[in-house]
Amino acid sequence: MARRRSSGGRDSALMRSAEFVGWALGGLEHEIARTKARLESLNAQAAKLRARARATGATAAEAFGESAVRVKRSYISPEGRKRISEMMKKRWAERRKKAQGKA
Repeated sequence: MARRRSSGGRDSALMRSAEFVGWALGGLEHEIARTKARLESLNAQAAKLRARARATGATAAEAFGESAVRVKRSYISPEGRKRISEMMKKRWAERRKKAQGKA
């Protein structure tokens, strides 16, 4: 024999659904509050670090104990550049000559 549904089942399902939505909203609001608090904390830390860097008048890396590392570039003297140019012209001339001999 089939059971009859009572009209109260529909209402109770809606109540449970509303209750779940309420819990979900409460959880989201809690997460938003935690995120805002964390953001405020990070902003405060950043402000302290900026003030510390300004107080020393140094770069940010130097203010926090890191030495500013500069990469030393090597430069070719004009004489060296000329030598390389002459060598490359010679190599390309040899390649052209070799390619004309094949054709």
